[in-house]
Amino acid sequence: MLLAAEIVDTAVRQVQPGSSLDLSCLDGLNRLVASFNKDARLNELGEAVVARVLTDNLVNRLQIDEWCRQHPEIAQQNVECPVFGIGLPRTGSTALGVMLGQDPGRRVLRTWEARRPCPPPRLETGDTDPRIAETQAELDAMLASEPSLGAMIPMSAHAATECLILTSMDFRSKEFGAFGMTSSYDAWLMECDMVPTYRFHKQVLQLLQWRCPPNRWFLRTPQHTAFLPALDAVYPDARFVMTHRDITKVIPSNMTFVLALTKAYTDCPDLKRMARHMVDFWEAALRRLVAFREAGNRDRFYDIAFAAFQSDPIGEAHKLYAWLGEPLTETAEQNMRAWWRAQGEERQSPSKVDFSELGLSMDELRHRFAFYTERYVA
Repeated sequence: MLLAAEIVDTAVRQVQPGSSLDLSCLDGLNRLVASFNKDARLNELGEAVVARVLTDNLVNRLQIDEWCRQHPEIAQQNVECPVFGIGLPRTGSTALGVMLGQDPGRRVLRTWEARRPCPPPRLETGDTDPRIAETQAELDAMLASEPSLGAMIPMSAHAATECLILTSMDFRSKEFGAFGMTSSYDAWLMECDMVPTYRFHKQVLQLLQWRCPPNRWFLRTPQHTAFLPALDAVYPDARFVMTHRDITKVIPSNMTFVLALTKAYTDCPDLKRMARHMVDFWEAALRRLVAFREAGNRDRFYDIAFAAFQSDPIGEAHKLYAWLGEPLTETAEQNMRAWWRAQGEERQSPSKVDFSELGLSMDELRHRFAFYTERYVA
């Protein structure tokens, strides 16, 4: 059984004496631990891994708070007009984010710095920081234990990663679903106040760009889809790039991905329960997004269809940059083309979970998500 008190004690012992614990994040931690114990059916390995992950998140949080306390000038950093990639998972948003990260003039959340933000990166060591090799070794070990992940998502220490790594340090994040079912926690997450979490998210961006420009951020995670009003309260000048795909392709693809992540940590996966939970969450998230988008925010959104992006990624990048009012430089385009060619084989996904295993029908999915597909996909 996981114990929140042990996680807090272990994390506090790992940081330097004098660091203070921001108690605001402990509500999420306590609820998350309770949900793992109740819902996830973790095995012995799962409990050990989750305990380590939660401890690491809390250590990161303590270190970030301490850096910002010691250097109040970090709070003066401007995060202007960030662009957020949103939408359902498995819609091409990861490939889009990693490809845009090939532009040397644009800042993405790199995997190595997201996992270990402190000490904050420096421009002069952006390619030699020892955390890069450490993170790559961890990713290589993950891929060795589950090779199918490499076919489903681009993974490297330098590649752009998701904002949910940052929100997990406030313990309000969908990242934890990578280890098992957390349905009671997710129910709380959908109703909690996410504004403080996005304030912390911005604090991390300020820390990361403080000594390491550029600061033209492209950020992404499907999780943002459910919390746009809170995100907007912190980033009122944000713009949104939304990727789209047929819902009957999204759910089996996402279930395949989630199972590849979680299967080592539970001995009792319940595919039907997981699928129902997934569908319920993303339907609610999209309904929130539509309400936000239709409430006077249409001009802040740019749409990219999965098929269009797969067939002409550079053409779609040109259109996106034109919408942003920014140039796509020759260097950036060449880098993007080279990355896309190099990743060709990895973009071929393995066989997906079959609908018959999920207790769902295509007709049900089409009916439940018609409000979304009729607007943006059909």
